[in-house]
Amino acid sequence: MKAADFTGMTLDQLDDQLAKLKKEQFNLRFQKASGQLENTSRVRQVRRDIARVMTVATAKRTGSKSKTKGA
Repeated sequence: MKAADFTGMTLDQLDDQLAKLKKEQFNLRFQKASGQLENTSRVRQVRRDIARVMTVATAKRTGSKSKTKGA
């Protein structure tokens, strides 16, 4: 997802999205360790989405505007 997709969410929605992404990241790591991971690029996508969600959430909590592309 893009950062612009996350900027329209509330803090509660961002927290829920973050929890969902962290759970997916855990599952992907588990699949990788057991040799069952097929889509290796998904690990990178999830890691970056986690960073985007955390950036937008921090910006909303501090009340500043995030300087993201497209937003």
